[in-house]
Amino acid sequence: MSHRPLPGRRSVLRGSLAASAALTLPAGLGAAPAFARSGRPRAGWGVQTGDVTSDSGLVWVRADRPARMIVETAATESFRNPRRWHGPLLGAGTDFTGTTRLHGLPSGEQIHYRVLLADPDDPRRTGEPVTGTFRTVSRRRRDGVRFLWSGDLAGQGWGINPDLGGYRIYDAMARLDPDFFLCSGDTIYADGPIPETQALPGGGTWRNVTTEEKAKVAETLAEYRGNFRYNLLDANLRAFNARVPSVVQWDDHEVRNNWYPGEVIATTDTRYTEKSVDVLAARARRAFSEYFPLPTLRPGAKEGRVYRVLRQGPLLDVFVLDMRTYRNANSPDDQTTDPQGILGREQLEWLKRELARSRAVWKVIAADMPIGLVVPDATEGRPNFEAVAQGDPGAPLGRELQIAELLRFIKHRRITGTLWLTADVHHTSAQHYQPSRAAFTDFEPFWEFVSGPLNAGAFPASPLDGTFGPERVFVKAPAASNVSPAGGYQFFGEVDIDGDSGELTVRLREQDGSVLFSRTLQPGRVGQ
Repeated sequence: MSHRPLPGRRSVLRGSLAASAALTLPAGLGAAPAFARSGRPRAGWGVQTGDVTSDSGLVWVRADRPARMIVETAATESFRNPRRWHGPLLGAGTDFTGTTRLHGLPSGEQIHYRVLLADPDDPRRTGEPVTGTFRTVSRRRRDGVRFLWSGDLAGQGWGINPDLGGYRIYDAMARLDPDFFLCSGDTIYADGPIPETQALPGGGTWRNVTTEEKAKVAETLAEYRGNFRYNLLDANLRAFNARVPSVVQWDDHEVRNNWYPGEVIATTDTRYTEKSVDVLAARARRAFSEYFPLPTLRPGAKEGRVYRVLRQGPLLDVFVLDMRTYRNANSPDDQTTDPQGILGREQLEWLKRELARSRAVWKVIAADMPIGLVVPDATEGRPNFEAVAQGDPGAPLGRELQIAELLRFIKHRRITGTLWLTADVHHTSAQHYQPSRAAFTDFEPFWEFVSGPLNAGAFPASPLDGTFGPERVFVKAPAASNVSPAGGYQFFGEVDIDGDSGELTVRLREQDGSVLFSRTLQPGRVGQ
């Protein structure tokens, strides 16, 4: 394998990562340090980078007061001869968050950066710098690619537990030295309050760090913002963010469980005074855009969308989907025509166009929901379905029609190297889709890998729908519902592409990093 061996390029930083992973709250929430009392802005929520390319990346920070964002980059941690980038003025309009786009960076190199926050009225007064690092995408095939994916954070009331050391899974992921982390949605649980304690099955108590915004379901913009801040209370996550770039998408819990455009919340759900899900989604989307560095959602961005393609050198393109914003209403999903589907026509055509244009060896379709797993929508007791499949193993119906169109397109355009990665269902599994087992046969075989949750309740395996001929090759899931993170069943996945052979290896891992399942795929082949 020509990819960097483990431990890799961040081994020098590992000691500082481990040292910073003790569970501590950002100082701005407790007693302010001396430099903060003196009126200097500070960045207690850490830093993060997103959508890094071969020559660019976005750096994110949040200030505790109005401040000018300044970023300095250098080739080494000593910051000799730094390059300076003047970022935006951070204020209440963005909840004091902001991003600065770095450009003209060297390809395939380690970039060290530090963020300074300056007093808007006196640029000489800056707070303590916050440092981070990332590696730009290499244009050299021989360097290979390694990334991780998972989703579902702080769900079902299982939040940051100081007794367990917080979100420990992020420390395990950092030890694998990934080039980036694909967060497959449910980055928060805006509809899931975090109580101070929860009873554990069989006895014992789960204890949570709590905040005012997490005491109820999110409805206001301030409450949605507070949900995103909540996760940044965890030192493991902040340390991970400072060293691993992210590629982020959203799903339902950023807004409300199983939401779809045009939905009106029933009057019987007294948790919500705002009944229009469109209103809630607009507030959630704004907070989401403020708390993650997404180029297509930055203020003034032309696209204004979550879906996008990330080109990661000659070996990999990542197609990030939005299976929430453009979908039709959840229903029995048995209609014989469905032009809107789960992606919407515009996004589907974009995906087909970009897949056909891609020259990467591997084309990862990052879906926030699975294709062949049946995910019911039990909201308000309706017999509806939430994802693509509805359990009918026959010819495609409902949202399956759109997926069938996509799979047919991939086959007839002879697009090789596609695989699907997802989360959402709170267990881990590997499904192989084969026309010889399917009711719909006009497609080439492909794999779908599922991982998660990161820190949420774990649930039994979802049933399969036979329309596209899935075979579950591996699964690990609990027998009971809503198993706490203390009971295990927290997962993430790894994708490692070898620079010499082009082989792609998927590993499904547990919370501590141990490997549960591994499968190596060959480039340029189908039916593996």
